[in-house]
Amino acid sequence: MFLHLREDIKSIIERDPAARNGWEVFTCYPGFQAIMMHRWAQACWTRKLKWIGRFISYVARILTGIEIHPGATIGRRVFIDHGFGVVIGETAVVGDDCTIYQGVTLGGTSLNSGTKRHPTLERGVIIGAGAKVLGSFTVGEYAKVGSNAVVIKPVPAGATAVGNPAHIVQKEVDTRASAHLFSAYGVTPNGDDPLSKALHGLINHAARQDEQLDRLMALMKSAGIACPSTPECDKLDSVKLNKLVE
Repeated sequence: MFLHLREDIKSIIERDPAARNGWEVFTCYPGFQAIMMHRWAQACWTRKLKWIGRFISYVARILTGIEIHPGATIGRRVFIDHGFGVVIGETAVVGDDCTIYQGVTLGGTSLNSGTKRHPTLERGVIIGAGAKVLGSFTVGEYAKVGSNAVVIKPVPAGATAVGNPAHIVQKEVDTRASAHLFSAYGVTPNGDDPLSKALHGLINHAARQDEQLDRLMALMKSAGIACPSTPECDKLDSVKLNKLVE
């Protein structure tokens, strides 16, 4: 148990620049305390002392604002940052080195007792603040879920999911490379939404067509070709439209 405590404290210091030392993490970090108490609760739960396990989980929720069912499986070096409002369901599995921010729900959508109802997070997954991961499916290794996303289907390894309902905006082919990159709150640099990229492309294409039409009209007038007059319309402001999309 003490080996796990040292690992947890070290991983928190590595991922949180506000953490100054191990004593501060041990005494002031609710995510660390919630996971420590969950290990006690799970030990009771697996030994058929289910009421005691639930009671320890209940006390942990009062003290930390984090609710982890004693039946949930939590891996090593898991960091629940800030943590207030985090809910982790009974059959959820959180792999090693995962990071979970405040307001996250790992919930179930099935009412069938005794079945796997909650999600599985593989190694290194990052779940941003306020995200909801709902259902019995897997979020792959080193995947990222953006803040306030609602995930209701599997996320491939190395991918980034955002939106409601969540959709994939970036997929890192080499998960070994992404293992060394930590993205706070699941925010990925240059991880553009494909919808915004499509809109940018349409706006830029329309702007280029306007320029081509202006050049054609100028050439026709210089050649003495009469063109029927058309009603004037506002010019496309591609810069303004692109900023709106961003």
